[in-house]
Amino acid sequence: MYKHYLCINLLSVYHVMEKNACRLTTERLFLRAWQDSDAEALCKYAKDPAIGPIAGWSPHTSVEDSLEIIRTVFSAPETYAVVLKSTEEPVGSIGIMLGDGLHSAEMRQGEAEIGYWIGRPYWGQGLIPEAVRCLLQRCFEDLGMTAVWCGYYEGNTKSRRVMEKCGFRFHHTETGKVSPLGDIRTEHFMRMTKEEWIESKNIS
Repeated sequence: MYKHYLCINLLSVYHVMEKNACRLTTERLFLRAWQDSDAEALCKYAKDPAIGPIAGWSPHTSVEDSLEIIRTVFSAPETYAVVLKSTEEPVGSIGIMLGDGLHSAEMRQGEAEIGYWIGRPYWGQGLIPEAVRCLLQRCFEDLGMTAVWCGYYEGNTKSRRVMEKCGFRFHHTETGKVSPLGDIRTEHFMRMTKEEWIESKNIS
C-alpha cells in the first residue's frame, strides 16, 4: 500500500519526469495529479482504519488533514489520484518512487517502487491491478526503468494479491522493521524486471 510518509528528492528526479505532467487513462480509471478539491473525497476513504494502519500510516482525521497530505506528500512527482471514470471521484492513490528518494525497497539506480491503496468500497473489483499495470507501462516504456519493486507488510494479503495478479515475483523478506507507526513488522518484497514485463506482455 502507498505509504504517506514517503517523500522524494524532487530536484534529483526532475530530469527524468515532470511533476505530475501526465494524465494516464485505463479502461475504468483516470490517473491524475491530486487537487485541493479532492480533500473531502480523500478523507472519506483514508479515514477508514482498515486502510492506513495495515500499510503503516495513520488514518486521516479530518478534511484539513487530507488537504495537508495532498499539498505535501501527494504533490511528489508521479503520485496519482485513482479516479473512477464513471463518477470522476478519486477513490485511492498510487505512485512511483525512485531509488534516490525515500522508499521501502533497497533499489539500485534505474529501479522504482510502486505503492498504492484504494477505498474499501472498491476492494475486489480489479481497479488497483488495472492502475498498477498502467504504471508498470509508464515505468518501463516512459521512464526507462530496469526493474520495479512492491512491498507489503506481513498480513496485508490484499496488497500481495495485487502484486501477484500483476506478475510480480517474490524477492525477499525483511524482519524487525520499524513501521512509521512505531511497531515492529515483517515486510515482504516482490520485484519485476523489464524483461519479465516484456515476457508477460508477449504471453498475454
